[in-house]
Amino acid sequence: MPLFALSHELVFPPVELAEPDGLLAMGGDLSTERLLLAYRNGIFPWYEGEIPLWWCPNPRFVLFPAEMKVSKSMQQLLKKNIFSFSINKDFRSVIESCKSVKRKGQPGTWITEEVEKAFANLHEKGYAHSAEVWLDGELVGGLYGLRMGKIFFGESMFSKASNASKYAFIKYIQHLQSEGVQLVDCQVYTQHLESLGARMIERSQFIKLLKRWID
Repeated sequence: MPLFALSHELVFPPVELAEPDGLLAMGGDLSTERLLLAYRNGIFPWYEGEIPLWWCPNPRFVLFPAEMKVSKSMQQLLKKNIFSFSINKDFRSVIESCKSVKRKGQPGTWITEEVEKAFANLHEKGYAHSAEVWLDGELVGGLYGLRMGKIFFGESMFSKASNASKYAFIKYIQHLQSEGVQLVDCQVYTQHLESLGARMIERSQFIKLLKRWID
C-alpha cells in the first residue's frame, strides 16, 4: 500500500490503509489540532529521523483497567509507601526524563524536541498528563500520556529506581479507574506492560472503543 504524505490540511487517510507494521503516513506537523485529530482516530506520531511518521498498528496493545495485574511483590511495595506518588506535579521533568533515561536494547529515543514541545502544549491545555514517583524528594519514575474522554493514551515511562515505573503505572491506572477511564492505549507490545495485564485487540475493535468512549 502507498505511504501517504500529509500536507497542511488537517486530515488523515483511513487507518485500514496502513502498512502491515502500522505505518500510515508521514509529514505534517505536531500542532495541537493535528495531534488531537490523530489520537481521536487511533493514530499516533513516532519519529524515526526528522520527519514525523504516523502509525496505527493492527493488532493494538491495550489495557482495560479492570484487568490490571498487580503481583504480590508489587502489592507489598505499594503497602510499604516507600515511594511518594503525584499527578501533574512536574510534567516537564517527566517527559524530559522519558527522553533522556537510557533503556536496555534501545539506542535512542523517539521523543524529539518537537515532541516534547508539542506535549508540553497539550499539558498546558489540559489534555496531556503525568504521574510522578518520588524517593526522598527526588523524581525517580513516572509516565505521561494523553487523556480524552474515558481513554488514556500512554506515551512513555521511565525509571531511575527499581520498580519505580511499575509503581507509577499501577497507582495511575488505579486513579484513572476511579475516574471512570475504560481503556488505556499502550500502542505496541512490551513484555513489561503485558506482565501488568495489557493485551492485544483487533484494530477495528480499538477504533469502535475510541468512538464509544472518547465522546
